[in-house]
Amino acid sequence: MMTRGPSRKKVIIPMAKSNTELIVKSAHIYITNLNEYLKNSKADIIADFICMSNNRIIITTNCSVSPSELSRIEDFLKKINNINPDSIKGPHLPKSKSFMKIIGLLYNLEQRVLTSNFIKGILKETYLFKDIVLASKPHIIKASPKSDMTVVEVDIWNSQNGSSAKNIINCHFNIGQFVATV
Repeated sequence: MMTRGPSRKKVIIPMAKSNTELIVKSAHIYITNLNEYLKNSKADIIADFICMSNNRIIITTNCSVSPSELSRIEDFLKKINNINPDSIKGPHLPKSKSFMKIIGLLYNLEQRVLTSNFIKGILKETYLFKDIVLASKPHIIKASPKSDMTVVEVDIWNSQNGSSAKNIINCHFNIGQFVATV
């Protein structure tokens, strides 16, 4: 199946490898039972197929999945015999990366050079980034050899509609006495 970018018709369920192998071995049975479960709970979706990828199950459906349908799928999986329900993490839709820049910082901030670990720590403490998950470590770039200004490139995991990035673009926050802009 070929798609352009992440598909809202896929549901990703992280879980233990032993659980994924058990489900995939009998995928034809579980997909039938899942569709029956969804039909009985009056859900509007139908599961097409199940596949395994890196300790997670990917269920492809006929249409976009709502949050209530995500919880129904999770409930079904946790009720399967011989499955450890504690190893099943919450299902989610595929995510995409958003690339952002933080500007307005000095390279030598408070008598020390900026590092990616320092920026990571600041972002974890800042209210603006409380629901944001970093996709990779921040990259610090000196604007020019003669300038003391830096640009921090930050990659974040974003929902498919881009709401995480939209909420913080052009927002300001403090790093020490300096005001940084996303």
